Amino acid sequence: MTSSIATTNELQDSALLERCPALAQITAVIVTYNSAHCVPDLSRQLRGWPHVIVVDNGSADDTVVQVHSQLPQAQVIALPENQGFGFANNRGFAAASTPFCLMINPDCGLRAEHAQALWETAQQWPDAAIVVPQLTGNDGRPQLNYGWIRHWWSSRGPAAEGVSCVGNACGAAMLLRLANQPRDGWFDERFFLYYEDEDMCLRLLQEHKPVLLQPAVHVAHSNRGSVRGPRPWRVEYGRGYHHARSKVLFTAKHAGAQAARKHRMKSLSGAVALLALRLLAPSPKHLARLWGRIRGLCSASTTY
Repeated sequence: MTSSIATTNELQDSALLERCPALAQITAVIVTYNSAHCVPDLSRQLRGWPHVIVVDNGSADDTVVQVHSQLPQAQVIALPENQGFGFANNRGFAAASTPFCLMINPDCGLRAEHAQALWETAQQWPDAAIVVPQLTGNDGRPQLNYGWIRHWWSSRGPAAEGVSCVGNACGAAMLLRLANQPRDGWFDERFFLYYEDEDMCLRLLQEHKPVLLQPAVHVAHSNRGSVRGPRPWRVEYGRGYHHARSKVLFTAKHAGAQAARKHRMKSLSGAVALLALRLLAPSPKHLARLWGRIRGLCSASTTY
């Protein structure tokens, strides 16, 4: 019986590679953090993929155990502590032996056919460093996962009708051509969480290495669905803290210390005013995120 199941799986894997030959050139890189609840879906999506790397950011749940059990072909890099999204992804890219890496958030429903289509787009545009799909919610509605180059248009997507060069894109799903790495590396590890993808895209743009959107490829993304824990308010606090802190760092890096100080003061004033309003109708989730935002702004450095 076991032999029969193994043979069936091998035939299915072989058929998948015949249908999507690009998988031989792509390493799926998934960063996890308390993401055990996402592993069953990931195992179904990545069944038959020959190259998979999972980088775990020191999860407190049984994510690593579940990955070993349900994604047996995956190479697991278990980091002892969470040093950030960009840090973990960089370790995954460094371990890859294929010419392409496909970043996949644990809460993204990315299938082999999506990877094949993104790879085919990359072949048509050999100077492109990154190709991204159009992300959608679970209801099928497009998410705002990219932005136009600011010097061309001020509007944000989704509006593209064909393959387009964009100014920035969300890191939830990205096909990276490793040969076109930016000079300073893929992710700046000073960004613990948030704005690391926008920073990377901006640096690639400055080096004339395009970031392309392929709007014909739709990938479902459960926004903020990759992390769970026994204390949801702590997750919200962390999101508020790191988002605010990273925005100040991004501003300091690309616009200078004076602009960063101005942004921090303006954002801090707005957050304190909003906190006063939130206290009138308190919600633990919103208060935790807002308090994290205030703490993040206060701790952020305005110099890079």
